[in-house]
Amino acid sequence: MLAETVCSAVAAAGLGIAAITAWRRRFLTAARIAAYALVPLGLVMTGAIDWLFEALTFNLTVWAGFGVLGLSWLLFMSTRAIERRRAGGKAVAGGEAPQAVAPAAPAPSLGAGRPAPAAKQQAKPADEDFSDIEAILKKHGI
Repeated sequence: MLAETVCSAVAAAGLGIAAITAWRRRFLTAARIAAYALVPLGLVMTGAIDWLFEALTFNLTVWAGFGVLGLSWLLFMSTRAIERRRAGGKAVAGGEAPQAVAPAAPAPSLGAGRPAPAAKQQAKPADEDFSDIEAILKKHGI
């Protein structure tokens, strides 16, 4: 009797937190919290908490508990699917996180590893390098 009360209170608290999270417009997180909150309620309703296997066949509450567990599983799977779709549909094998790339990363050079021609190896004078910077500073009035 105490286990059912505790599990029901945990489920109610979790659903309350999910409602607050949904009110803050974080629906994916709210659905995941609701899924976690429904697990103890479903376990109580199925009788798994008190090991009531003799009432499993004809008790409507037990079968409703299985429905709640199914709803919880459905919420888990749908939030994972939405998360993967938002990530660009790139499912990574082995559970590894995809590697991040800097937005302004330059394209790789095609001649990597080969020596540059002699014309490109000439060093620019220091004045030419600073002339670009001076132009940018003048443009901004600095």
